[in-house]
Amino acid sequence: MFEHALATQVAEISHKAGAAILEIYKKDFAIYEKSDESPLTEADLAAHHIIVDGLKEISELPILSEESASINWKTRQTWKDYWLVDPLDGTKEFVKKNGEFTVNIALISNGKPVLGVVYAPVLNATYVGVDGLGAYKIDGGEINDISVKPHQDGETWQVVGSRSHQSPEIKSLLESLPGETELVAMGSSLKLCLVAEGKAHLYPRLGPTSEWDTGAAHAVVEAAGGKVTVIDADNPLNPEAPPLRYNQKDSVLNPYFLVSC
Repeated sequence: MFEHALATQVAEISHKAGAAILEIYKKDFAIYEKSDESPLTEADLAAHHIIVDGLKEISELPILSEESASINWKTRQTWKDYWLVDPLDGTKEFVKKNGEFTVNIALISNGKPVLGVVYAPVLNATYVGVDGLGAYKIDGGEINDISVKPHQDGETWQVVGSRSHQSPEIKSLLESLPGETELVAMGSSLKLCLVAEGKAHLYPRLGPTSEWDTGAAHAVVEAAGGKVTVIDADNPLNPEAPPLRYNQKDSVLNPYFLVSC
């Protein structure tokens, strides 16, 4: 594992936010039925404030969070470097209480994620990636370097996807792969992290996502040797497809993309 002071600080911030989320997550959600504020909203906002306050202590860079998404394009387009935050990624996972939700914090520089931390509080797993230095996973108290696992000829393709539904477009992409395919199901930004740690070869995303959903895990994937590219409709597996970029337009919605080893 490499030493990187800023990454360590950001990971500590994510852990504080995760602890606040867990306090709400452990409650009986029925107590919220007569309240205007859902447990998801309370957890989101609690994590948001902890992360924003923490980042302001270590940096003067602007912050774009899902909970402060009203910052207009005229302002955002002046940013060269900024923090991109999703305080709680994985709404369905949080509500279902399956543990597969995350805290996402990324540093974006000139449209590229150069540092990312993805923390899954229930799983007690933290993924960290820094451009040019590599990626590692803190699993409980154990720290290990991670890297993508290139697909070998004859090997079954491990493809991250939905547990319950595969669109015709996804089915078509899977059919274009040479050999057998196997679905690897996971929630939130952990889908990208599966590719980063070599547990999956591909994650095609042919549905809506926002930039804060992907920025942190994108940094982890690239630091681990993988790629996140915009999907070419005519050639979904095009190795020359352009990289996914951030803060390039008014909308914060991502185009469809492919995470690959």
